[in-house]
Amino acid sequence: MGIQEGTLADMSGLHKWVFLVLSATQFILGMLGNGFIVLVNGSSWFKNKTISLSDFIIANLALSRIVLLWILLVDGVLIVFSSKVHDEGIIMQIIDIFWTFTNHLSIWLATCLSVLYCLKIASFSHPTFLWLKWRVSRMVVQMILGALVLSCASALSLIHEFKMYSILGGIDGTGNVTEHFRKKRNEYKLIHVLGTLWNLPPLIVSLASYFLLIVSLGRHTQRMEPSGTSSGDPSTEAHKRAIKIILSFLLLFLLYFLAFLITSSSYFIPGTEMVKIIGELITMFYPASHSFILILGNSKLKHMFVGMLRCESGHLKPGSKGPVSL
Repeated sequence: MGIQEGTLADMSGLHKWVFLVLSATQFILGMLGNGFIVLVNGSSWFKNKTISLSDFIIANLALSRIVLLWILLVDGVLIVFSSKVHDEGIIMQIIDIFWTFTNHLSIWLATCLSVLYCLKIASFSHPTFLWLKWRVSRMVVQMILGALVLSCASALSLIHEFKMYSILGGIDGTGNVTEHFRKKRNEYKLIHVLGTLWNLPPLIVSLASYFLLIVSLGRHTQRMEPSGTSSGDPSTEAHKRAIKIILSFLLLFLLYFLAFLITSSSYFIPGTEMVKIIGELITMFYPASHSFILILGNSKLKHMFVGMLRCESGHLKPGSKGPVSL
């Protein structure tokens, strides 16, 4: 690689440790946030023998992001310390399959949550919207099952490319075979990048949910203005919470999507190891940070989280009387 190899060698010192510290920090925060969601909703489900659809989606979303964080951490460490192992052979294939499945499932679960909030909270008199609103639980469950099928299909679709990649990689033939292998490898990488277009449908659905909630909030505010209670009634607050959660998902997802495109560009542009590493750090920010937005946007999770923080601060302060009830 010439100059590029020297650039990568320069990373053996400070840059590697900076990457490790930032990755470990995001990983730990993400595990704490998502683990808290799984623990609270899981224990509530086990205790009450029942769980609401929104809590079920949030718990599975957090669980998928725990797996996603592990995948991203392993992927980033391999890029920095063993790029050849990362880019060749079975390791790359395993990471790609698990990342593709978990990534698609996580995105679709967040989309299902956006649709659920929209249909539960927004208010329109259009017959189509009312038909969907009356069947919201059934429709969202069908969306979850469809998301699971699509995630499996997207991951399994890589197996054919992996077989060709492995067969050609094991052949020590003529120059023509080597060139054919190089073309097939580039085709695989191009298909892998173009596979990100599968993220457009959930993004469009989430944008539509966000738009409908904005319109519904505007209409609701106009109706409540004569009575002077538009700013504090439960419906307005529910609209605002849902809008914040969906908007945060959209912004973080766009950042995540751009980071993945930056990382994928290293497949085709030589000497972009540093760009790939920066992309890995930005990519990990999405599943790590969105968990805390979900916690603050959910009354039960927020109550438990604030109570836990007050309990911890009470233990740290001598003479404290403990947490104050909300």
